[in-house]
Amino acid sequence: MSVNQLSWEAAVRHLFEDAYPYDATGPRRHEDWILDVLALMARAVPDPQGWTGLEDAAQHPDRHGHPTYPFAVHPPEYIAERLKDIDRGSAENLLLALTDDGCTLSNLARFPESREELRAMARTILARYGDEARYLTNVSKQGSPSGTLDFALKGFGYSPLSTYMEDCGLVVVTEVGMFWNFSD
Repeated sequence: MSVNQLSWEAAVRHLFEDAYPYDATGPRRHEDWILDVLALMARAVPDPQGWTGLEDAAQHPDRHGHPTYPFAVHPPEYIAERLKDIDRGSAENLLLALTDDGCTLSNLARFPESREELRAMARTILARYGDEARYLTNVSKQGSPSGTLDFALKGFGYSPLSTYMEDCGLVVVTEVGMFWNFSD
């Protein structure tokens, strides 16, 4: 599936405009992609294709003097320990769960589109990164097989990377894409 700027930006905007998102992509410049994640968290790199993501915290007063806000400043090892690999199907579901607080697919009830139409938007977002992308998250669903997130299971856990009570996200590595939602 190929994707263009217009369809990618429309999918990002539609799915995440009612969340408190940080959705951005940066270049992959390092063998250790965690360094690229840190650069993206610090807003130190532009989108390599010039595409527009979403960021509600861009104008937040707490951001003054703290370029990583709402992400906390952490060393690479801290980030690496908290991000776990997941498969592409789980990444699609996670994108849909990040559309609102609570990191659950019940968030989809607020959309007029069908689940399949929303899933197609998630596939559009992931298509930018190609078929060989690696998917990682700070979210866990207890009882899920390794490398998956089973959203049919109740409850979730996560390893926060921000100053918020709850932050859940997805990192996609070919370029480095981040899709995050924050809530208190």
